[in-house]
Amino acid sequence: MTDLPHRLHLSTDALVDNWRALSRRSGAASCGAAVKADGYGLGAAAVAVRLAAAGCRDVFVATWAEAAALLPALAGTGARVAVLHGVRAGDLSLAVGSPARPVLSSAAQVARWRAAGGGACDVMVDTGMNRLGVSAEEIGAGLLDGLSIDTLMSHLACADEPGHPLNAAQRARFAALAGRTAARRLSLANSAGIALGADYHFDLTRPGIALYGGVPTPALADAVRPVATIAAEVLQRRRVRAGETVGYNATWRAPADTNVVIANLGYADGYYRAFSDRGRARWGDDVLPVVGRVSMDLVALDAGASAVDEGDWLRFDPDLPAMAAATGTSQYELLTGLGRRFERRWE
Repeated sequence: MTDLPHRLHLSTDALVDNWRALSRRSGAASCGAAVKADGYGLGAAAVAVRLAAAGCRDVFVATWAEAAALLPALAGTGARVAVLHGVRAGDLSLAVGSPARPVLSSAAQVARWRAAGGGACDVMVDTGMNRLGVSAEEIGAGLLDGLSIDTLMSHLACADEPGHPLNAAQRARFAALAGRTAARRLSLANSAGIALGADYHFDLTRPGIALYGGVPTPALADAVRPVATIAAEVLQRRRVRAGETVGYNATWRAPADTNVVIANLGYADGYYRAFSDRGRARWGDDVLPVVGRVSMDLVALDAGASAVDEGDWLRFDPDLPAMAAATGTSQYELLTGLGRRFERRWE
């Protein structure tokens, strides 16, 4: 295999430590893991297998295609898969008989699952997000009667804003459903929801972004650390004279003679144009700021007095909150946008 010119260095220790920290904060509740969107861009199978080995027993994907790709890797681990988008008509051939459970979220899905003779399922109830979920009124009218429900769940809309009144309202609406269905477990909290405290944990928590080093709320800042670090090879070192410009649209002009290196990385890889004049990388202890526009496959950096040269490898800032603040891009987008051209190296 050709040695690829850009990589994702992925830390097993950081991933597992993050999950364990979130599990501890979940108190008596079990701690699951959202591995949808290909493990938030890091590789769902690689993530799920590592978390299963650490003791995680509930993983969540978005679609049945994601479930089908993940199930073989989890065989024999004891981890179970739930599919958050429920079961469409086109999903039945994959869903019926699968060890994965659908998370049913509408009366039509409930009817479809019953008609197909489906077995155990989860159910999403809407408590105020107005996205997916059956209503409390539908539950009261008997919509779920007779279903074999493993987990009744809901999703917090504003958990990353601890003082938002919708958090307490959603928790109260969800708690009022306890005992009104045959569900074995209740689940409400995502990553930020875990930090809201024990009243939000119920039986199962479902962290996502924090597993991968994202910090959705300051209360988790000391609990998690980065999992993914971008590395890219330098393709060229050049001397840019004072007054000359670098990159598309000539947005950066050298204030003095400047050493500039060009690295094999760009927005096609998920290193977005928002990093233009805002991103940074390291070569050893030297910090190299991005200069000019990030292009599709290339990025320019001010090498300063560093001796970095063609063939050397730069490591880009892995601090998701800092990158999000610098670029105005959400931590979720920064992770899930990581491209398929990267070689993913677990360490």
